[in-house]
Amino acid sequence: MKNVLAAGNLRKVHHIALNVKNMQASRYFYGTILGLHELTGDEIPATLLELVAEGKVANFVTPDGTVLDLFWTPDLTPPNPDPEQSFTRAYHLAFDIDPQFFEQAVAVLRENQIEIAHGPVSRPTGRGVYFYDPDGFMIEIRCDPQ
Repeated sequence: MKNVLAAGNLRKVHHIALNVKNMQASRYFYGTILGLHELTGDEIPATLLELVAEGKVANFVTPDGTVLDLFWTPDLTPPNPDPEQSFTRAYHLAFDIDPQFFEQAVAVLRENQIEIAHGPVSRPTGRGVYFYDPDGFMIEIRCDPQ
């Protein structure tokens, strides 16, 4: 029998790393529009200090503690410029929001002229709205049913 990890050995998602073409636009999108906390100073992992100082990496943390690393890749070009055509194995990144703030989130997207790809949609599992980050990676904001 092959060696395998036991259920529960993996504790949580530590980080998600995304390649981004325009670091300034992506930092604004994740930090300002979505309101994620950008790690600065002593919060930056020691292994990334040099890359952050050079502007090649930015680190954000989600409210549940998952780190989102942005890696500057200025020559990044998706195989298909149409974001409706999935170009990676990852389909989307979903953020959960309290149902009372869902409509406010949709309004923020519209006010910031973020093109909504799908939705808002209502399902038995809750509501969701899908849109793209500056590099065409799909993001969802979703909430449980009220």
